Amino acid sequence: MNAIAEATRPPKPSSRSFDPGEFLDAETFESRLRRIGAERYHNLHPFHKLLHSGGCSHAQVQAWVLNRFYYQSRIPLKDASLLSRAEDLDLRREWRQRIEDHDGHAGNEGGIERWFVLAEAVGLDRDYVASTEGILPATKFAVEAYVRFVREKSLLEAVASSLTELFAPKIHEERIAGLLEHYDFANDRTIAYFTNRLNEAPKDVKFGLAYVIREARTREQQEQVMAALRFKTDVLWAQLDALYHAYVAPGHIPPGAFVPDGHSGEVHHRVGAVADAKP
Repeated sequence: MNAIAEATRPPKPSSRSFDPGEFLDAETFESRLRRIGAERYHNLHPFHKLLHSGGCSHAQVQAWVLNRFYYQSRIPLKDASLLSRAEDLDLRREWRQRIEDHDGHAGNEGGIERWFVLAEAVGLDRDYVASTEGILPATKFAVEAYVRFVREKSLLEAVASSLTELFAPKIHEERIAGLLEHYDFANDRTIAYFTNRLNEAPKDVKFGLAYVIREARTREQQEQVMAALRFKTDVLWAQLDALYHAYVAPGHIPPGAFVPDGHSGEVHHRVGAVADAKP
């Protein structure tokens, strides 16, 4: 074999198996998971900093509510796909409650209905929101990637991807305080989605965390759990990147995406600020 062919020849597969290190005890494993949130959770994103500080225009709030609905509406679908593969009775009992929390049941209107209330409060038409027309392409890609991940990966990884709820109470507290302080549309009724999640998320994640700690029986499985959680933080972050690019800076709205009332110019131009913050 000549020198060029030898140089471009792909390397032979290593006979050594992947060695992720020693098995982590439960306390260390949980600490590693929590560190992922401290470094990567979307409460750190500039769009959320802007929203919670009262810096978003009315148009930007509308765009956030509209696009976030797509994520909310797909949560029961991804949970149903997980349930359809779960043979563990305890897992099914716990997980189906998540679907009811979002879809609602007798005596509980559900998270999706509460999101519609928020959408109408910021001036969006319920039917338009439900149609998912106007959603940013990147929002759809990110959310569908999450649904597909839960459908196709192992049950351990699927459950692990829900562990962003470990960090959710903090962002809900920040959001509740920020919206009530800075925006006229915010009141106990319109932000009920977030106040309800303060009670629902800790209960959900208590089960999920215990499940992954118990079921990750090798270090490689522990690495899979951490990778699944990092993937989920990427899903959340990517949605905010798309919002920021389209509606904050540089303000390039993709074709077919939501264009706020009062927006001057064609799509791809900067979004004009329409203040909705309290004086």
